Amino acid sequence: MKPGYLFCAALASAVVAGCAAAPVQQPATPAFEPVAMVAAIRAAGNEGTELVVTPLGDSGVADLRAQARDQLEAGAVEDAAASLDQALAVTPNDPGLLQERAELAVLLRDLEGAEAFAREAIRAGSGVGPHCRRHWETVHQVALARAGGDPTMAAGASEAAARRDACTVAPPPRY
Repeated sequence: MKPGYLFCAALASAVVAGCAAAPVQQPATPAFEPVAMVAAIRAAGNEGTELVVTPLGDSGVADLRAQARDQLEAGAVEDAAASLDQALAVTPNDPGLLQERAELAVLLRDLEGAEAFAREAIRAGSGVGPHCRRHWETVHQVALARAGGDPTMAAGASEAAARRDACTVAPPPRY
């Protein structure tokens, strides 16, 4: 063989070897326990002593919410999310509905979706009360999950916790 051919053969095999390099690593989804995360979110809504006024809602939305609850109890989280998505198509600015959907996103391990739904609920809801605390606790929990549970590494977690705590309003004095 001629030397030029050896060089070309070596170059070709180097190129082929380069194509067979290890695949590009996708960023790992942080490890977190979705059920425990949702339990913490829901517990944040039970910490206050405020009076909560819930407006009357659309009966079709109430049916879809009930359907989603039944589906969730049966373990069909994706179906429950689809039912809430249908309800959100009817009432897209319902902060309670947005929060429920955020919690289902957590159960589906969709941290981006959970935060997006919670932030939309924050924009649509009031700045006080149990719903407010659940919205901000969702943002807080997502930040912790992204940081692998390390609060010192969780960007935005301390701000979300402070905002969550600011949602609690002391009751008026009673005489």
